[in-house]
Amino acid sequence: MFNKRVKIKELLTWEPAQQEVTVMGWVRSFRNNQFIALNDGSTNNNIQVVAELGRFDDALLKRISTSASLRVSGIIAPSLGKGQKMDLMAHTIEVLGDSDAEKYPIQLRNRPTLEYLREVAHMRFRTNTFASVFRVRHALAFAVHQFFNEKGFLYIHTPIITASDAEGAGEMFRVTTLPFDNTPRNEDGTVNFKEDFFERATNLTVSGQLEGELAATAFGDIYTFGPTFRAENSNTARHLAEFWMIEPEMAFYDLEDNMNLAEAFIKYIIQYVMDHNSEDIDFLAQRLLEEEKQLPQDKRSEMGLKEKLEFVLKNDFQRLTYTEAIEILQNSNYNKKKKFQFPITGWGMDLQSEHERYLVEKEFKKPVILYNYPREIKAFYMRQNEDGKTVAAMDILAPGIGEIVGGSQREERLDKLEQRMKEMQVPVDELWWYLDTRRFGTVPHAGFGLGFERMVQFVTGMGNIRDVIAFPRTPGSAEF
Repeated sequence: MFNKRVKIKELLTWEPAQQEVTVMGWVRSFRNNQFIALNDGSTNNNIQVVAELGRFDDALLKRISTSASLRVSGIIAPSLGKGQKMDLMAHTIEVLGDSDAEKYPIQLRNRPTLEYLREVAHMRFRTNTFASVFRVRHALAFAVHQFFNEKGFLYIHTPIITASDAEGAGEMFRVTTLPFDNTPRNEDGTVNFKEDFFERATNLTVSGQLEGELAATAFGDIYTFGPTFRAENSNTARHLAEFWMIEPEMAFYDLEDNMNLAEAFIKYIIQYVMDHNSEDIDFLAQRLLEEEKQLPQDKRSEMGLKEKLEFVLKNDFQRLTYTEAIEILQNSNYNKKKKFQFPITGWGMDLQSEHERYLVEKEFKKPVILYNYPREIKAFYMRQNEDGKTVAAMDILAPGIGEIVGGSQREERLDKLEQRMKEMQVPVDELWWYLDTRRFGTVPHAGFGLGFERMVQFVTGMGNIRDVIAFPRTPGSAEF
């Protein structure tokens, strides 16, 4: 039985006392024809397998190469070498899968770059960096569900194929079964979607928010956690065409309730990782430290990865209005000395990532929640404030990334919502089902969206969002 094996992470917690065990994993290195570093993915640490000289056939030993998979049975004994407390003295070694070390695409001795590893993403899980990143990603995902479950939220699956554009962005992937070479047309030349599978134009979702609101107005508190898609031609370290979003929606919430929940949520999932993945965080912190040694002093982070995460946990997030933020940015030395790529033109402008990062990293040195944005730069569903100029929107800005959460109190007043939709040319008739929640028992409600990959990026310290999702989808790239 394969399930009789002991995982290496568990094994390394034992006190070696001649226990008989079976382990399985992949060879990281094999030296002196005797010492095998074996790893099974449960931890970055290897178990040293000792193949006693003369005990095993030369033909078998030749097959023990980098990334070959083995089943090893033997006795755990205290190690005589430095740096490990135990060795596995092998009695039997079975090669489960051979590997040609010369053709293996990841030669660890050459320290492959992150850019190269994206080209062999199917193999990069086997490196320590990506093993740690994806164990942390798993822990964060588990913590997301645990947080909302503890608070009595209902987990809702919203559609991936949709006919609505929740953001009004228009940058969506079309879903169709119509032939490209002979697309049916109406008399006016437009596509005849009546002959398509859904008999109407459909797209991959950019957000589950609108459907989430429907559920929230029945269950009170719900959340979604699923894939979303943006056909945005952005080749940056912060954007993906396919990514995962966490979107809670809460009835009987206002903007302040929304901010309180989002801050508590972020702290909870970071604390979970600190408690359960300390080994991986330590490794990633050291990796980041080594990486930043190559940078000029003024480009290095002021805090290490662990210090940054602990700082988030221990401090209340700074809250200020968009108007206050614009004043700070206008009066900053960065702006006066024209260090911003995008100048601060005044109230009403859409803040760029560099502005958000200035507020977080230079001005307040902690996460920032901006709220009450100009209505003209925000979506139709956000509640209009009494000043007639702003909406009850909020963004949470994080060090190193910028915006990590975007949310708002939703507009619950039917007349105000319909008026805003007409102003923004959002089709009222097509969203009749959404407006029904305002017709039949409307309530104040709010919600937010957290880009999961940006959260993973923040917690792991990885500089590029393509390195925190298994198989990144970006413009011109859909490999694997």
